[in-house]
Amino acid sequence: MSDSAQPQIDSEQLRSQIDGKLVRTVAAEPSRASKADYYQALSQIAREQLAQRWVETQNTDRANKARRVYYLSMEFLIGRAMNNALSALDLRDAAAQVFSGPGPSLGEVMECEPDAALGNGGLGRLAACFLDSMATLGLPSWGYGVRYEYGMFAQSIINGHQVEKPEAWLQDRSPWEFPRANKHYTVRFGGTAEHHGEWAEWHAADSVEAKAFDYVIPGHGTERISTLRLWKAAAPTEIDLGAFNTGDYQRAAEFKNRFENISWVLYPNDSTSAGRELRLRQEYFFVSASLQDILLRHLAENGTLENLAEKIAIHLNDTHPAIGVAELMRLLVDEHSMSWNDAWDQCRRIFSYTNHTLMPEALETWKVSLINRVLPRHLLIIYRINQEFLDEVVRLYPGDIDLMRRVSLIDDGGGHEKDKRVRMAHLCIVGSQRVNGVSQLHSDLMVQTIFADFARLYPERFHNKTNGVTPRRWLSQANPALSRLIDERLATKKWRLDLDLLQGLRESADDAGFCTAFAAAKRENKLHLANYIARETAVRLDPDSLFDVQVKRIHEYKRQLLNVLHVIARYNALRSGATAGLAPRSVIFAGKAASSYHMAKQVIRLIHDVAAVVNHDPLTRDLLQVVFVPNYGVSVAELIMPAANLSEQISTAGTEASGTGNMKLSLNGALTIGTEDGANIEIRDNVGADNIFIFGNNTAQVNALRQSGYQPMDYYRNDETLKAVLDLIDSGFFSPGERSRYHDVFNCLLHYGDYYLLLADFADYVATQQRVDTLYLTPGEWQRKAILNVAGMGPFSADRTIRDYANDTWHLNTP
Repeated sequence: MSDSAQPQIDSEQLRSQIDGKLVRTVAAEPSRASKADYYQALSQIAREQLAQRWVETQNTDRANKARRVYYLSMEFLIGRAMNNALSALDLRDAAAQVFSGPGPSLGEVMECEPDAALGNGGLGRLAACFLDSMATLGLPSWGYGVRYEYGMFAQSIINGHQVEKPEAWLQDRSPWEFPRANKHYTVRFGGTAEHHGEWAEWHAADSVEAKAFDYVIPGHGTERISTLRLWKAAAPTEIDLGAFNTGDYQRAAEFKNRFENISWVLYPNDSTSAGRELRLRQEYFFVSASLQDILLRHLAENGTLENLAEKIAIHLNDTHPAIGVAELMRLLVDEHSMSWNDAWDQCRRIFSYTNHTLMPEALETWKVSLINRVLPRHLLIIYRINQEFLDEVVRLYPGDIDLMRRVSLIDDGGGHEKDKRVRMAHLCIVGSQRVNGVSQLHSDLMVQTIFADFARLYPERFHNKTNGVTPRRWLSQANPALSRLIDERLATKKWRLDLDLLQGLRESADDAGFCTAFAAAKRENKLHLANYIARETAVRLDPDSLFDVQVKRIHEYKRQLLNVLHVIARYNALRSGATAGLAPRSVIFAGKAASSYHMAKQVIRLIHDVAAVVNHDPLTRDLLQVVFVPNYGVSVAELIMPAANLSEQISTAGTEASGTGNMKLSLNGALTIGTEDGANIEIRDNVGADNIFIFGNNTAQVNALRQSGYQPMDYYRNDETLKAVLDLIDSGFFSPGERSRYHDVFNCLLHYGDYYLLLADFADYVATQQRVDTLYLTPGEWQRKAILNVAGMGPFSADRTIRDYANDTWHLNTP
């Protein structure tokens, strides 16, 4: 992306092409075309150019017999494609000019595109950022996942309740996907496995077809493309025609649905045995299809599997694709007649694994009985891998039975056969050549806690790769007002490809004129967000108030409830007339709770009940507003991130692996209030300790509190502010129609241990929020610190992260 880069075509040429597409392919008269018609026409123009780049990229990689990286992930939260495509193709300015006159604006046209419902949170958005960076850096790269027809769910709020509805984002088909009719693979389930020496013949009970759909992910400043290949499940035959012909139409349809439900929904509810089995089938389905595809491509180019590890790197994004280790062994040994030892040598040089959690309960495990029923051959492979691994442990540490029990791939269930489980993270570690955490703190804690034994066995295998975000999506496209200002001040647009150039803004932090322009850009973004929120929720926010933002998956460890406690404490102070030193504040929440997660749903309802009281109280509503923005996703985030003043990153220290929302918000000029958790520490080190609000117990203090016998009741009794807040919640003040509604929330904090230490951090959190108010009431100093946050975000580019992976883990050369 050069400073002098010009669009490939000017606005008049683009207008002519759009009119041509409207007539010839959309069948619409240009003078009467709708926004949706224009969206279809413009997307087809971009699609044609992307297709040409894809073909050229693939031809180049085939000719070079390139070493490729394959990124396996259950989520790819790519959001809308139009804006990114236009930017990558240098068509954004021309398109803006085309739609600058009468008729729809470019923004209105782009809003016709639904978000691709291929992910839920940070895990999926990280994967999407990484594909963007792989393409931009010119890496031969593919992502593999599932083509979910309904995503996780579309969230709506009815009377404060989260209500889940299917997110039918594909109902009008996507112009950005390329169906690959000749790319389909059979994926088998169940049955029995018959051994023949080292290999086995799998007599499956049933099978499903995996059909490929490609999304091209364009690089920026290059014509290189990354491919995201997604798999749709299809029944071996469309319907049970015999049942249909006998009039049993329901059974005829059930035959089709039994197979195709694999790719319907992201993260099916696993609180039932049927849901858990579907989840396992889903994970194996996409992994098996992906590995079959990878091997077929490799053989077409190389004619042999002997050099497999020299030509491919496969990365496991969390434990969801962990079964890939066993599946690659099955394919190499059973399908391609490779010896077990040679196949295992290949595997251990091919796979790498990223861990995304420090919580043992979040590490995926599967009952041995379930795997035996669904994937019998794979269970045998896992048992053999485990036996050979434990033999190695015995050689290194003879007689250490406890060590063997801790590191075994099989949790013996306390000796109860029905409770035996396969530890998928252990399978990833044993089968990978590199294992990484996603922030320095996370990586350090990973080798000190959950994987300490493995770190002792394989110290060279563990390392850190701090996450990053793409500046193209999260600053250039999401925040054009600030991007224009940065372009002018730095006299270059190259920061989009080299985020370290933002350091050049440091000297502007004390420039009064630049601070004024920076504040104006922020207010413009706040007006955009306020208008959106008014349309969606009928809550009208004051754009001059402090926009206090916590947007992320709703989970107890992320502590949205702590934020609510502070809101109530502030409300009590305002009602008592203690308004001195408090800035007008709009507290903005967004995020989805897993469908079976009762406490997370209770927090969402509490937020709405608190908002209903606070927003309608004439004593407080000019100084405090609370809103929950429904159906949080990439497009909503692109509105919220540029508008935020304060970024809430308040997880219990030692629980958040990294966070990327913290990076996006800081990149857009929000100041962080957070604990010493995840990447907050590295953000502090890069933006300066004076330009971030750190509070609460650190990881060592959290551990000490728990080990000493943490007593939340002591905090309740000794802190009048906290006691008043909790008593209001428990009394039914915010739920007068159902006084007992939040007894379980109250009891969870006081009587059931307050596992995430909200009460221990409450007083410091409230005191730190007072420091936030003081600073916000000094606008010049606030703007200076906000600018320094933007200037310090260079290390948090996904480009840097991917360079590190490419050079250290995948052994691919990068510029």
